[in-house]
Amino acid sequence: MSETDLRERINRYLIKETDFLKVKDTMNEEQLRNFVNQSISDLCHQHHFQLDFETRAEVIRALVSAVTSMGPLRPLMEDPTISEIMVNGAKQIYIQREGRIYKSDIKFENNQELLHTVQKVLAGSGSNKRVDESSPYVDFSLADGSRVNIILPPCSMVGPVMTIRKFSDDIGTVDDLLELKTMDKKIATLLIAAMKAKFNIIFCGSTGAGKTTMLNVFSRHIPSHERIITIEDTPELRLVQDHVVSLASKPSNIEGKGEITMRELFVNSLRMRPDRVIIGEIRGDELLDLIQSISSGHSGSLAILHSETTEDCFNRMLTIMLMTGIQLATNEIQKIIAKSIDLIVHVELFMDGKRRVTAVSDVYFDNKTEKIVINDVFQFKQSGMSKSGEVLGEWVMDKTPPSCIQKFHKHMVKLPDGFFNE
Repeated sequence: MSETDLRERINRYLIKETDFLKVKDTMNEEQLRNFVNQSISDLCHQHHFQLDFETRAEVIRALVSAVTSMGPLRPLMEDPTISEIMVNGAKQIYIQREGRIYKSDIKFENNQELLHTVQKVLAGSGSNKRVDESSPYVDFSLADGSRVNIILPPCSMVGPVMTIRKFSDDIGTVDDLLELKTMDKKIATLLIAAMKAKFNIIFCGSTGAGKTTMLNVFSRHIPSHERIITIEDTPELRLVQDHVVSLASKPSNIEGKGEITMRELFVNSLRMRPDRVIIGEIRGDELLDLIQSISSGHSGSLAILHSETTEDCFNRMLTIMLMTGIQLATNEIQKIIAKSIDLIVHVELFMDGKRRVTAVSDVYFDNKTEKIVINDVFQFKQSGMSKSGEVLGEWVMDKTPPSCIQKFHKHMVKLPDGFFNE
């Protein structure tokens, strides 16, 4: 078990099995340390495992530091209804609640106090990253899985800016997504089957649309016997399988050396005997290697990409491929992408604050017309808005079998009778 996994396990134990949330505000730092230490001992005793002294000390330091480092932001971090915190300098703090942004009454005294909190948050994360004037921005994760971005002057003109996207385990299953009306049952059925049949799927959408949550939920349906390798810049993926190897890129040091890119990790991952490779977010050259690996037999890859529509997603993949300098004509690159990617799933945050799947698209190259076809197997058709401000609409299905239908048969994954017009 890695230190990150261990820290998350202890964090969950503290929250769910002890009175930590109730008593932590009444304790000083030493009392918090003793409480966490005793909880670790109880957890080790219950599950019959041991921790060496150094690991235990590091976990205690990280968890206690995370509690005591937030300063004025602490109540916002502890409010389960808040999904994102945006600190724009000392006097402007915004929050996102139920998909909508509000200004908070909480403020810092000045930018110096904010900067001190920023440094404590970073130190408490245990990420071994740094941020200062010479390296004024950083991405990292907190012990609970929340993602933090910091950017400092001189790049920021308003003082230190910190954005915290809180990790929530409230959405963990497909049933949770159905209850939130993120999709309908037929979409869920198709995507679960696609996971089992080793489809190559891109989850796309804008920032905060729920792409990573979707990938996390459906990755639960990857067969447990498979060896999965994840590659990310900042750890956000939460897979439940046992056989998961998590890799993370590394920025350069203060001398500009030592950088390890996503592409380098991806190339290395192919030597690690993966059954699946999952990329947290595609940004650059790693897409070329992903497409090439799929073409050479590494099926079942999943990835995330920022885009406005499924068509934009395909076009952005084409643009990224062209920017690698690959010596192929544009139509040949389009053909390669279309033959590699089976489905594109687009997720969107709507005006009513709800996240919905807007399209599940089949991507293929039509040999007759010699053109790329992006056909929506499912599409959300918006019909209006209720008096309460809820977006109204329904998912419309195209019953024509998608081009990748043979993959279901190949992997002996059976869809409900009559799902498609076969």
